[in-house]
Amino acid sequence: MKDPEQKAKIINTEIANRIRELRNKKGLSLSKLAQKTGFAKSYLSQIENMKREPPISTLTKIAYAFGVDIMYLITGQKSEEEEEKFVIIKAHERKTVNKSEGSKEYQYQSITYKKKNRLMDGYILTAGFEFPSEPLNHEGEELVFMLEGKQEVIYDGKRYIAEEGDCFYFDSNRPHYARSIGNKKAKFLVVFCTKAKE
Repeated sequence: MKDPEQKAKIINTEIANRIRELRNKKGLSLSKLAQKTGFAKSYLSQIENMKREPPISTLTKIAYAFGVDIMYLITGQKSEEEEEKFVIIKAHERKTVNKSEGSKEYQYQSITYKKKNRLMDGYILTAGFEFPSEPLNHEGEELVFMLEGKQEVIYDGKRYIAEEGDCFYFDSNRPHYARSIGNKKAKFLVVFCTKAKE
């Protein structure tokens, strides 16, 4: 049985390979993909070469640039369903992605993957007790609603404490990261919106 770090390495390798395959299939250079996503060419190259582990928000933007669902980048499974105006994802249908970086563990459960051409991506996220190695910084906005526990949030150099029932909304183009504090892992609803305002 593989440990969480080995599993995460396998998932990250598969994600990197799918990004490269999609880019080549669509005839896009790294420069063109950089233009479409707003990320630096060097950053995208590091992702493809497994030198950087992209956060979910980055994968969302890359998936949008390719015109595919983010769950395809993560799992490799394409949805054959026609676009529906209303979808329901039952609790047992959530797609779970575990990401591990040393002792920094995160679990994402996708709760919006069935809706095609969506403006938002929602997850139930469980955070580890350590900050990620690097802060996140990407285009768009985020809404976070605390479901359980407590977390320390650093946004643009300022520190905040969020507890069960608290909600925060922010522009995600500033450096930000969070970790669980207290005696249990924080669980929260996070919604990313990465499309530019019209």
